[in-house]
Amino acid sequence: MDKQFALHIANQIDDWMKSNQSLYEIQKIETNLNTLMNFQQWANGKPVIAAYHLQKIEEENYYLLLIDWHRNDQFYLVIYVGNKSTTAAEIREVKNMNGKDHLVWKYNPLKRDGKNAERKAYFKQVFGSLFVEIPLPETKENVEVFFQQIYQLCRNRHKADRITDVFDFK
Repeated sequence: MDKQFALHIANQIDDWMKSNQSLYEIQKIETNLNTLMNFQQWANGKPVIAAYHLQKIEEENYYLLLIDWHRNDQFYLVIYVGNKSTTAAEIREVKNMNGKDHLVWKYNPLKRDGKNAERKAYFKQVFGSLFVEIPLPETKENVEVFFQQIYQLCRNRHKADRITDVFDFK
């Protein structure tokens, strides 16, 4: 995504943080010269617009990074799981739909167990499409819905990734 979209998302989240009265707790992560240090090996030293630790009360937590992931002036919303062991999603595409900008993410599992087709079929059948479209928050009032949709994306991905543990696809 262009830097302007990353800045817009960060500004809306920052404005929302000033009056947060919801089930989400969020903390902005300090950066050093607009980079993260001692965060995670894939993210350290890369340019960031902003980074946050997001937690829904009594539920899982994520890290949201608005980051130049490949150092090519194209920013991503990278969502790390709470223990920082892996990413839950890396979103770079912004698409205008019906006059509103949306982040667009595609479920594309890359596991090395030969069962990715089953994961994709499950994701599409249960969630309707391999694509997830999340409207950018236009105002601070839209930020909580934005967080809800991020949580839903992460949960759906986790569920689809683990489906082969639940069912025997032979």
